[in-house]
Amino acid sequence: SSRAWQGCARAKDCLAFLFIVMALSFVQGAAPSVPNALTGDLHGTEFLHPTPQSKVALRGNVASASSPCGTLGAAVGAAVAATATATAVRRRCRKSSAAVAARPSTAFVGVSAPEAVAPRVSEFLRGARMAMCAGAPLPEGRKLRVAVIGGGPGGACCAETLAKGGIETYLIERKLDNCKPCGGAIPLCMLDEFDLPTDIVDRKVRKMTMISPTNKEVQIGQTLKDDEFIGMVRREVMDSYLRERAAESGCHLINGLFMSMTSPEQKDEPYVLTYNDFGDDEGNARKGVKKTLEVDVVIGADGANSRVAKEIKAGDYEYAIAFQERMRIPEEKMDYYKERAEMYVGEDVSPDFYAWVFPKCDHVAVGTGTVVDKKGIQMYQQGIRDRAKNRIQGGEILRVEAHPIPEHPRPWRVRDRATLIGDAAGYVTKCSGEGIYFAAKSGRMCAESIVERSENGTRMINDRDLFDYINKFDAKYGPTYIVLDALQRLFYTSDAARESFVDLCEERYVQQVTFDSYLYKTVQGNNPVGDVALLGK
Repeated sequence: SSRAWQGCARAKDCLAFLFIVMALSFVQGAAPSVPNALTGDLHGTEFLHPTPQSKVALRGNVASASSPCGTLGAAVGAAVAATATATAVRRRCRKSSAAVAARPSTAFVGVSAPEAVAPRVSEFLRGARMAMCAGAPLPEGRKLRVAVIGGGPGGACCAETLAKGGIETYLIERKLDNCKPCGGAIPLCMLDEFDLPTDIVDRKVRKMTMISPTNKEVQIGQTLKDDEFIGMVRREVMDSYLRERAAESGCHLINGLFMSMTSPEQKDEPYVLTYNDFGDDEGNARKGVKKTLEVDVVIGADGANSRVAKEIKAGDYEYAIAFQERMRIPEEKMDYYKERAEMYVGEDVSPDFYAWVFPKCDHVAVGTGTVVDKKGIQMYQQGIRDRAKNRIQGGEILRVEAHPIPEHPRPWRVRDRATLIGDAAGYVTKCSGEGIYFAAKSGRMCAESIVERSENGTRMINDRDLFDYINKFDAKYGPTYIVLDALQRLFYTSDAARESFVDLCEERYVQQVTFDSYLYKTVQGNNPVGDVALLGK
C-alpha cells in the first residue's frame, strides 16, 4: 500500500542517516590518533617517500591494520561500509529503482604508509629524526622566503601565520576588491579560532528553512542556543580584513597577477616567480609592470583554476559551477531574511546539489550549483528564481557571479618545495559545498608546519616538511569529506530522496547533530536514545 511504501522509505532513510552519522562519529573519534602516528615516530623516514610496494593512496583502499594509517584506513572502511549498508537498505525498499553507480571514494593522495609500523622510539631519537628532516641552516641574517599566491581566506591566514613565525613572506593577490561568488556562510567556531571580529558578519542566521521538491518547508534551528548562529559574510569584506591583518604581521602584500614560475634545478636554488605588479605607479594600471621574485617555497592559494597547480603538475579534478546573483529586494521582504537563510532542493534547481537564498548586509545572494550539468546552470538559476519568486519579487540584480568549485582534492598537492591549500588543493566539502573554513584551516596548518620545520625560518625545508601539513590535514578532515560525499550521493540522486532528506530534517535529533557538526566542526557523539527514537519514527 501507499502508506506501507512511505513507511519503508522513511525507515531506510533513517537507517542510512544513522549509519553515516555513526561512521562519521567513529572516524572523527579515531582521527586524533593518526597525526601522532604520522608525526611522532616517522620524521625523516621513508614514510613520505614510500616504495611502490608500500604506497597506499587511499583512493578507496584501506591501509593495513599494522600500518600507521591503519586507524585512518579503518575509518575510511567504516565510511564505505556505511554507504554500502545505506545503499542496501535503499535497494530493499525500492527494488524497482535503478542502482546508482558507485564511484571511487574521495582521494587523499599524499598519505602513504610503509608495510609495518616501527616501534615507538625514545624522545631523543624522535628529536634526532626531526633534525634529519630539517634542511641546512640558512646564511646568518637571511630568513626562509615564502610566496603565497592568492589572498583569499586560505592565503591570508597562511601568510599571517608565516609572518608571525619569522618567515619572510610575500602575499600576491591580483584583485584586492575581489567579490568571489560564494554563499559566504562561516561556522561559529571560526570566529574564535581565527580571532575574527563580529562586525565583519553581515547577518547572524539562527533560522534555516529547507524547501523540498514539493515545496514543503521545514524550519531548522530549534536546537540553537541564544549565542549560536551561522555567520553570513561578504567575501570582499572578510578577505580584505584577513589580508590587512597579514600585512600588519609583517607580510609583504603585493597587488599583482601571478603569471609563471621557474622551478629550481639544484637542491637549494630558489623559485623565480614572474608576476604583473598592479601597484607600481610607473605601469599601466590594467596591465601592471612585469616583475620577478625569488623565493624558497611557493604556496598555491589561487583557487580552483590555480596557476600554481598547473605549474607543479598537480593534476586535474572534477569541479562544480556555482552561479549566484546578488539581489536587492524590497525592505519588507528583506525583513524575512533578517536571521534566516533558505536552501532549496529539487531537479528544477540542481540535479546534484542545492540552491540557496542567503542574506547579506542589504541584499540577498540567490544561487545554485551543479557538477553533472554545467551547461544547464542558467536553467537551474531560473529554477531558483521561480521557486523563491514570492520572496524576492521586485528585486534588483546588483551583480552576477560564477565560479568553479572543486569536487575533491587534487591528485598531487606537494611537489618539491611547492604545495597547495584551500580551493587550489580541492578542499571543498560535498553535500554542503563548504570551503571557507577549510581553506583558512589548511592555510594555517601549512604555515605552522613550515614555521616548525624551518625552526622559525632559519633552515631550508623540503617536500617532506610540506607533507607534514598534508598528513595532518588528511588525518583530521579526510573522513569528513568521505562521509559528506556519501551523504550527497544518498540524498541528492532523485526528488524522492530529496523529499525524504527534508522530512528527516524535521527531527530535532537530526538538527542537533547537523548544527553541532557544522558550527563546531566535530560530531558531538552519537546518542543511542536519539538513534532509537529516530528509527521509531
